[in-house]
Amino acid sequence: MHIVHTIDDLRRALKPAALRAFVATMGNLHQGHLDLMQMARQAVDARAPQGGMTVASIFVNRLQFGPNEDFDTYPRTFERDCEQLAANGCDVLFAPSEKDLYPEPQVFKVHPPADLADILEGAFRPGFFVGVSTVVHKLFNCVQPDIAFFGKKDYQQLMVIRRMVQQMALPIEIIGGETRRAENGLALSSRNGYLSTEERAEAVQLSMALKGLAAAARAGNAAGVLDVTTIEAAAMEALRARGWQPDYLTVRRQHDLSPLTGPCDEPLVVLGAAKLGKTRLIDNLEV
Repeated sequence: MHIVHTIDDLRRALKPAALRAFVATMGNLHQGHLDLMQMARQAVDARAPQGGMTVASIFVNRLQFGPNEDFDTYPRTFERDCEQLAANGCDVLFAPSEKDLYPEPQVFKVHPPADLADILEGAFRPGFFVGVSTVVHKLFNCVQPDIAFFGKKDYQQLMVIRRMVQQMALPIEIIGGETRRAENGLALSSRNGYLSTEERAEAVQLSMALKGLAAAARAGNAAGVLDVTTIEAAAMEALRARGWQPDYLTVRRQHDLSPLTGPCDEPLVVLGAAKLGKTRLIDNLEV
């Protein structure tokens, strides 16, 4: 695996590539990231076995962190990440410093539409999707991938990136990877490392609450009397009773994350975000 830090070095390393498959990360990798890397490797081997390259990036993006969030304490495990990427088929790792990627203040930014980016995560983390969209667009410009892989655990983020690629007419195929879970059902996340042993055992209750919410949505739809407000409130209260601080547990349409007013025959998704102790976790399940 070839490690580069500057945009010029990245472009030189990728110049011979007949096809580029890209996985963007903030490091502190878990099996979900490595699944995406393996998907990228498989895509290159299938589509361009003689001249394709897989590319990963590690960059903790300040622009997507709020003023009271964990940018300074976000886990940085570069050496271990490099070993894992190399073992899972990465050809080129782009690991820029802030000075490499933002040599001057990033005053040009990508602002996604409010109807998608200012709801759910965007409502609780103002500016988050501006930071995500800006860094992903910039990384796309640096890497110029043909295919890029993002995890479905960050469901709203994946939708924002898909919409950006479509709106900006970027020649990139976006592929979503399924959420990787621990044996007990907890969605893998780089922030799970903040959890104590007791909290890690409790953390699975977020996915359990979403399963219950999904079952209630299916039952309501089947009966033709889906009361979304009531089942969402019940799911929130069940988590509060266990000591969580939920931001939202909600049922939405898959295609645009818009809320429901009653029974719906479209594909649905349940999404949740809640704080356990000091750690904020997110998860989702397609219905």
